[in-house]
Amino acid sequence: MTGTLSKARHRWITLSVMLASIMQALDNTIANVALPRIQGSLSATQDQMTWVLTSYIIAAAIMTPLSGWLAGQIGRRRVFLTSIVGFTLASALCGLAQSLPEIVVARMFQGLFGAALIPMSQAVLLDINPPHKHSSAMAIWVMGVTVGPILGPALGGWLTEHYNWRWVFYINVPFGILSYLGIVSFMHETPLRKSPFDMFGFTTLSLAIGSFQLMLDRGQLMDWFSSTEIRLEAAVAGLALYLFIVHLLTTPKTPFISPALFKDRNFLTGNIFIFVVGVVLFATLALLPPLLQDLMGYPVVLTGLVTAPRGIGTLVAMFIVGRMMGKIDTRLIIAIGLALTAFSLLQMTHFFLQMSSSMVILSGLTQGLGTGLVYVPLAAITFATLPTAYRNEGTAMFSLVRNVGSSIGISVVESLLTRNTQIMHARLAEQVTPFQQGLHALSTTAMSSVSGLAHLNAMVSRQAAMIAYNNDFYLMMLLTLGALPLVALLKNGKTNKNTEPVVIE
Repeated sequence: MTGTLSKARHRWITLSVMLASIMQALDNTIANVALPRIQGSLSATQDQMTWVLTSYIIAAAIMTPLSGWLAGQIGRRRVFLTSIVGFTLASALCGLAQSLPEIVVARMFQGLFGAALIPMSQAVLLDINPPHKHSSAMAIWVMGVTVGPILGPALGGWLTEHYNWRWVFYINVPFGILSYLGIVSFMHETPLRKSPFDMFGFTTLSLAIGSFQLMLDRGQLMDWFSSTEIRLEAAVAGLALYLFIVHLLTTPKTPFISPALFKDRNFLTGNIFIFVVGVVLFATLALLPPLLQDLMGYPVVLTGLVTAPRGIGTLVAMFIVGRMMGKIDTRLIIAIGLALTAFSLLQMTHFFLQMSSSMVILSGLTQGLGTGLVYVPLAAITFATLPTAYRNEGTAMFSLVRNVGSSIGISVVESLLTRNTQIMHARLAEQVTPFQQGLHALSTTAMSSVSGLAHLNAMVSRQAAMIAYNNDFYLMMLLTLGALPLVALLKNGKTNKNTEPVVIE
């Protein structure tokens, strides 16, 4: 039967599910800065080390849509508890790994068990809060989802520098235990919504997602479509996706993902928006650390501190949205957020090698504020008209689309970065001659010795890379502005009568 949660129990459930989602979100980026230390400790090559990240990403991508179906079969609480136990044990095994195969397998299990934590935490917060408080609940959820990846590099760098790379994984253990105890003590089971398992649909979708993620993760390393491996992965992904869509639209049985999800206009439009947010947010997070560390010589910990203020911007947005929702058209809030995000990217297009850290901090604050103003109301309005029965599937799809967007964004900007750096280097090098005005002084020094030419080439390479970074930021700005007209497709109407919170006592 339905009931009302006490304030204390409501707070403990919120804290417990957010601990789990922060733990999983943090793990998306915290291990990246430790990879060089892991590589040295396990005597692995750079090519082999990519599997430490790839195994996690692919496993999580495949398991994310399955989490919605599992929650209907065995209950959301059981899925949550199983995921936390599995993720925590896999994290400990990552820290204990003594060889590359051991850590790759452990990371795969991290991805498999951790995939359900973020979508299920969103579903829980939507369920335990009445519709008029969904914006406040989603503000808390967005903080965990976005601040985790932002703080990950700083925390990972600090743990690696002052302790050991293994603590990057061990740190999950106490958080996992606390989250498990909280959910066991305060969360009751949800109603079951059993449905037959669509093996063909799951297999084709898993093949499509897995092959596509593998193509994105290894494309840069394998020189994209000049590689037979990448062409094969692209063909498998395309064929599997085609078969999945045809099966989804024609099967007389219950499909793996309900087509009714995509008949809801808000849900469909919200997924398009979250794809753009995934591209912009995570691509920016992927670009900034190498820019600051490789081009400007920032140490890892300082890089984390300089990029952390974007989390403060998101925190400010959380409080602003909580006061604005219900008083101002939600679509207007999202439009303002997109405009601020585009403005922050415009600021980033003016980055230069001699800039102070204040430019990074200011643009990060602006982007955090803009992203928060988009993400928080978007997470609420996407599910405002979707019946509660589809909430498990819906939140899983929402997370999957965001993750696919982030993977595509990171792969595209990194490929363009490499390509544009080479192009800009060639163009700049054409201008470096003894006859160029302003370079006469170099003719007898830098250009008359091998070491001088090497130093001059390094300067040109750094400038070329900086221009390439600016071009990437400009591309993301255009993408953000291009998403603005889609705001008109969102409905700002009343919440669906089937979306009332359900609490099982």
